[in-house]
Order: sequence, then C-alpha cells, then structure tokens
Amino acid sequence: MTGASIRRVVIVGGGTAGWMTALALARMAPPHAPTVTLVESPEIGTVGVGEATLPTIRHFNVWADVDERTFVRETQATFKLGIEFRDWREPGHSFFHGFGDHGPEIAGLSPYQQLIRLGLTEALDDWSLPAQAARLDRFQPPSTDNRSLASTYSYAYHFDASLYAQHLKKLAIAAGVAHVQGRIVEVEQARETGLIARLHLEGDRSIGGDLFVDCSGFRSLLLGQTLGVPFEDWSHWLPADRAWAVPCADRDTIEPYTRSTAGIAGWRWRIPLQHRIGNGHVYASAFQDDQTALDALIQGLDGEALAEPRQLRFKAGHRQRFWVGNCVAIGLSGGFLEPLESTSINLIERGISQLVQLFPSGGLNPVLADEYDRYMVNAFAGIRDFVILHYRLGRRAEPFWQAMREQPIPDSLAEQIELFEATGEISIRDPESFGEPSWAAILFGLGARASAHHPLADREPREAIERHLARGRDLIAQHAGRMPPHRRFIEHMVQGG
Repeated sequence: MTGASIRRVVIVGGGTAGWMTALALARMAPPHAPTVTLVESPEIGTVGVGEATLPTIRHFNVWADVDERTFVRETQATFKLGIEFRDWREPGHSFFHGFGDHGPEIAGLSPYQQLIRLGLTEALDDWSLPAQAARLDRFQPPSTDNRSLASTYSYAYHFDASLYAQHLKKLAIAAGVAHVQGRIVEVEQARETGLIARLHLEGDRSIGGDLFVDCSGFRSLLLGQTLGVPFEDWSHWLPADRAWAVPCADRDTIEPYTRSTAGIAGWRWRIPLQHRIGNGHVYASAFQDDQTALDALIQGLDGEALAEPRQLRFKAGHRQRFWVGNCVAIGLSGGFLEPLESTSINLIERGISQLVQLFPSGGLNPVLADEYDRYMVNAFAGIRDFVILHYRLGRRAEPFWQAMREQPIPDSLAEQIELFEATGEISIRDPESFGEPSWAAILFGLGARASAHHPLADREPREAIERHLARGRDLIAQHAGRMPPHRRFIEHMVQGG
C-alpha cells in the first residue's frame, strides 16, 4: 500500500462516462466519499447519437438516485425490450434477442433443451414475451410478482446521449461535484513514483488530486498518452472500424426495440427516441468505401435527415491495463467494442461498479488495481466473444461475411460453440453481460444446430412437452396483446399520469 488515503478524485472528460462516474462517486457514503472534480474542455463535444442500453442501466440509475420519470422526460428516452436482427442469418430472415427467458424450466432444464429435443431450428421468438410485445409495438414494465408471466422479462432504454450527460451533470453538481471547464495542456507526474500529480489547464490553472479517472474517450489522455499503456488490438477478430451516424425524423409509432440490419460489410442500427430516430452504419473499411457506406445509411432512413452525417473511426480492443498507479480508465479511454449489442454503457457501469467496490480509501494498493484489471479484461473478452458469435454463424455470401466465417476465433468462443453443437449446453463465462437466454436467442436465431440435448429432457413424454410449449406460446401472445402501445405508455408517463 502506498501513500495516504484517497480524498480527492479528478475526472478528465465529461460525456456519459465522465458524468456517470462523477455522480456515482458523489453518491458514495461517508466516510469513504471523496471530493470529486470533473474537468472537461468546452471545445470537445459529444456525438449525441441515439444510445441503446442493456437492462443493467436501470440498476445504475436506481443506485445513483436517478428518477425514472424525470430521466425519460429529460433525455427523450424510450423503452427497449431487446434487439431485432434483420438479414443477419441471410437476407430476408429476422429474429429477436429479447431481454427475458423463454418460459419456466421443464424438468429442471431451460426450455430450449426441449426445443432441441423436438427438432426446432428456428428462432425462439414465439416463446419470448419481449419479442412478442415488440412485434406489436407494445410495452409495460414487468410485474414484481415472481409467480406471474409478466415477471419473466426485463427492459432497458434508448435515449439521447447528450441529454443523458446533461441530466447526470445537473444531478452530480447538485450532489457536490465541482465542474471545471478548460483545456488540459500538461499532465504533471511525480518524479519519484510516476503517479499523476496535477493537471495544468490553459490560463495558468492547475488541479491536483489523489486519484485520476480517465474519461477522455478515444484520446485516452491519461492512461494511453501519459502513462503509455499499450492497446490490445482486436481488429483481426472485429474488423469493422468506421461508422456513419445521422438522426432522422420520427414516425407515429415508437418501436420498443433497437433494430440491427446486416449489410454487405457490416450492419446498420436504428434507435427510436421520442423526438427522432437515431441511425448509424458500422462497417469494415477494408470491404466497403466510405461513400458507399454512407449511401446505404441514407437510403435506409425512415424520414428526412435532421443533421449532417458524422463519421466515427475506431479500433476494437482495450488497453492492456485499466488501472495503473493512481489512474483508472473508464469508457472509451479504456477500450471499445462495436455497439452491436448495446454494451458501451454496460462497460462503463461495470467499470464504475468495480471502482466503487475497490475504492482505495486507505491508500493505493497494487492488489486493488490487479483485481480491477482482471475483472475488466474478462468483461471485454466476454462481450467480444458474444459479438463475434453474430458474425460467425451468419450465412450471407458477401466477401466480408465469408471472411468473418473463415477467420480464426478466440479459443473461448470456439469452445462455447463446439459445446452447444455437440451437447446443446450453453456455457456462460460472463454472466454480468449476457446470460443463457441471450446466447440461446442468438444461437437459435442464426440457425446453430445441436446434435444432442440434455438427457433429462427425455424424462417427460414428448406429447406433454408439445402441449406445454404450445400453451406457453399462446399465453405469451395473449399477454403481449394486452399491453398498452409503447407511445401511449410513454406519453402517460411523461405527462405524470
């Protein structure tokens, strides 16, 4: 353990990562709560695209005391039951990854084991309540009664990322976070230890701290540029390296789901908000030029473009370490994975959660940094494998998709695919991002075939299982049909009804 207790935290960068971190640290209970200062440059704006999330965002908002009704109103948020995947398996095919299971256990097993036994090779949508509700553009929060069918799913949000950062900023400042605007011109390190000592800002200003959190985005000002932590490049597995983003006019219907549509060298996102639709096209520049990618995005818009398209350039991977000395990287400064499954904010949440749990109140300790690094490396690897899975199993014929099927994949993912194909079992190595129902939705949706099922699935007669599954499918469809339209639910909520 080195140095005195950590009392002063300085966060570099605003945006979603910076203000989420600031608010979370400000909510820490005494005597561990530090003083928090956030430094951001007014010259650096945020992209402000429609942001899609995972259900874990709700846990963060509750913990950080973010009121849901106010949040939905101020960020133009909508609700998200999952992701519809179009043209991924092959052109014209679609399936849904919903935030929920596919029915209660049968003979102690997940129901997908019985579906394997019955020879199902299609998507699991009929047994997914969020998928059926999404198909009807309906939404209501799940029940708190664990005995109810309405308790078997969860939900996340879509929102305007810039508005969310502004909302968090207001809450964080009210909670005591100091906000400093200015461009950082020098990062001063202590000669003896190499620890970051002070930030020097234009105008002869400086800010000292005990712990520095790098939320500077792709620039990675502290961890990458100052401390020189190398970047582990995963572009050989995930070659998509660019994206175009543009908002467009909305429609009368607000869908309660994200849409991902596969293209010739990547995929397009569609994120419905209250006031507009966020759109983007993620693609591999080695297989598609910028103009062709932009044209594909514009041609797929539902309405008039509301701004000039913006291009983003990135590289999949992460810094080899996330916590070095007295510097912790959270958000894009630590790493990036394409937003196929809406994991960007989930990784921010997980970084913040670990920082709070491992907060060095009694002083810096390498053990804490090592544990933080272990956790975050595992988090990135787990999501990496889940994203690669989508590309691995598709049947599209374009050169990009052929290359994605033929390239070597991480051993961890290869083992998971081989296990499912041989036994029907799904191995979950990162349960904090995607559990068994999510893996099952993607595997079945993309047409993966298991050559066997769990032996216990044969304990019940086939006819009884068929009746049970048919009844479950009918109950799900009936319940989804009773939910209110998504737009009406939002309007009622925002208006205070």
